[in-house]
Amino acid sequence: MPLSDFDSFSFAHDGAERTVYTRGNGPGVVVMHEIPGITPPVADFSRRVSDAGFKVYMPHMFGTPEKPLSVPYALGQITRACISREFSVLAKNESSPITDWLRALCRHAHEECGGPGVGALGMCLTGNFALSLMVDESVMAPVLSQPSLPFPVSAEHRAALHLSEADMKTVQQRAGAGCGVLGLRFTADPMCPPERFATLRDKLGNGFEAIEIESGPGNPYGLTRQSHSVVTTDLVDEEGHPTRAALDRVIEFFGERLRE
Repeated sequence: MPLSDFDSFSFAHDGAERTVYTRGNGPGVVVMHEIPGITPPVADFSRRVSDAGFKVYMPHMFGTPEKPLSVPYALGQITRACISREFSVLAKNESSPITDWLRALCRHAHEECGGPGVGALGMCLTGNFALSLMVDESVMAPVLSQPSLPFPVSAEHRAALHLSEADMKTVQQRAGAGCGVLGLRFTADPMCPPERFATLRDKLGNGFEAIEIESGPGNPYGLTRQSHSVVTTDLVDEEGHPTRAALDRVIEFFGERLRE
């Protein structure tokens, strides 16, 4: 049975119903998995968060839970996302429709767990979603890990945030009031270009904390240009490694924002 150490429930909102896996106790954290799905490294990340004293809510949005990553599997799920009405992979100035359902899940997690609010971490295809969820006041600790939407097919797409102007204003107001954003990326990652973080710095100022891990040629960590998933697939779980430091900072960030 996949994810046997997690509980699960069905969560419905506005006609859409999905399975949500939960684990742990404490303030709520919504973990949105990356392409191609809830792979073993994604599940391990959620375990790390829950073991640190949080209740993880991990919705199943695509793929097969705990199926290992492979190139054919990833390509198949990218194709599915591209044709799905729930994901707008090229939209520069609007969020994917699935973010409405995810906001409702964040509110549900906050109601269950209490406290100041919930954390929300997105990865890759879902990375920008944490920014969209921040429009809801229940979200107090948004983390963007290698945010990859919109797909960087042009200069404008490389700098865009997959967020409407109205939602951007709300995000700016909340960041200015102390609800800042944490972002993670590898410097040579073509799916999460530097222009995207430059836009976040421009829009949010001191409300944006960036962790950018050197992965270009000759980097001291042996990382390749294919390094993409900071806290999951490409995590090197060793003291002193920058990906481990990034993981530790994410958990610390949740604690700073979510504990009374």
